[in-house]
Amino acid sequence: MGGRRSDAMLAALAAVAPGTPLREGIDRVLQSGMGALVVIGDGPEVLSICSGGFLLDAAFSPQRLSELAKMDGAIVLAPDAARIARANVHLVPDRAAPTSETGTRHRTAERVARSVGVPVISVSEDMSIIAVYLGDEKHQLTPVPRLLDRANQAMKTLERYRDRLTEVSTSLSALEIEGLVTVRDVVVMLQRTEMVLRIADEIDADIIELGSDGRLFQLQLEEAIAGVAAERRLVVLDYLHEENDWHFAEASAGLAELD
Repeated sequence: MGGRRSDAMLAALAAVAPGTPLREGIDRVLQSGMGALVVIGDGPEVLSICSGGFLLDAAFSPQRLSELAKMDGAIVLAPDAARIARANVHLVPDRAAPTSETGTRHRTAERVARSVGVPVISVSEDMSIIAVYLGDEKHQLTPVPRLLDRANQAMKTLERYRDRLTEVSTSLSALEIEGLVTVRDVVVMLQRTEMVLRIADEIDADIIELGSDGRLFQLQLEEAIAGVAAERRLVVLDYLHEENDWHFAEASAGLAELD
């Protein structure tokens, strides 16, 4: 699994997830053996780097997207991807914007994303790759079968860690009754809760990318982590010394930043 993605990138991935009209249109483009460059956003910052093409302002449909992809230029959508604003557009991003890509389409996509800060989707006809760019972030979409396999493995790992957390929680409760709790016992408990929540965050990102194919995983995830965040909060509050100017918010943030 990759590093943590920003909320904006997760929202962009949700827009191109299976089951959405945009993803259906992109899949049609790939099935036709074509490529595409799609910009999600038609604000002034985007229009300022657009050259040529034509104004369309038509309702979005997968069929329209695949037909417009037959032209060389980029396709500009409304921010909610519900309308196609322009087509066959030549994009002129800031040439000083850094890029690590090699292909012309991918280089343009990355530079546009860095220049104007909107999601840009690059579809490669040669390698059948869909990549989403936003700011300094890039995410290459994983094929659904591989994503399902990864989510299955991650869910099994989460269940094992959840079982271990239950054991540690039961042990801590017994030690509290006997008055034998040590710092190590509390740290182990917090470590286990943090590990469970971090695995859950990564599974949640995969569920977003899976779209309609991730509904069952969402139900499993909600059941697996039910009460974990609340349990961590109670443990922190039980052993936190407020007089040291170290409050719950700071303690939670500190736990989240630990490697």
